[in-house]
Amino acid sequence: MRLPFGPSVFVLVAALLIALGGSFIIAGLVALRRARPVRSVLQTLVGLSLLCFGALIGAIGVGMRGYRALTREDVAAQIAVRPVGPQRFSATIRVPYRPDTTYELSGDALYVDAHVLKWKPIANVLGLHTAYELDRVAGRYNDIAQERSHDRTVYSLAQDRPVDLFRLRRRYAFLAPVLDAEYGSGTFAPVTRPAEFEVRISTTGLLIREGMIGPK
Repeated sequence: MRLPFGPSVFVLVAALLIALGGSFIIAGLVALRRARPVRSVLQTLVGLSLLCFGALIGAIGVGMRGYRALTREDVAAQIAVRPVGPQRFSATIRVPYRPDTTYELSGDALYVDAHVLKWKPIANVLGLHTAYELDRVAGRYNDIAQERSHDRTVYSLAQDRPVDLFRLRRRYAFLAPVLDAEYGSGTFAPVTRPAEFEVRISTTGLLIREGMIGPK
């Protein structure tokens, strides 16, 4: 399920606000030339406020690219695994709206985790609700000593973006009133034979179930 309002809508709104803010600033400069300082200050302040708000909306739109709206329980990915050697297996991952990708992983189990963004009620008014994006896939060893010393294979599933809302929230406390950022519970499943899994995400975190992979 896509977000209620696509990121492009936020970018469009941001562009309109920035354009409107620019027009107020220009009007403020014109008022200053006409010796109307009070009107100039007011129009400039309004223009700057619109520019800042537009930049914020645009950053949200860019940062939300790749995230999907979370309902009760969504299928985040379908994964087909196949052992290729001792503690080695391939994993072909199918994520909606993205091409299938195959990774070769080391370990006894398949591990997946995700980013989860939880917007506060004040942001819900803008159509922003809990959203998620798969973060990484890795191989997991059953033995802790092997986990520390053996070959580690970890791959990113997140999409590159100029604005990373997840990292910004964890870095800047001032975003707390509108946004929570946390890791969804990581999930793993043993790989002992060829199998097909569904990775699901709910409001309580990730889970993985063995099942048949359906059509793309």
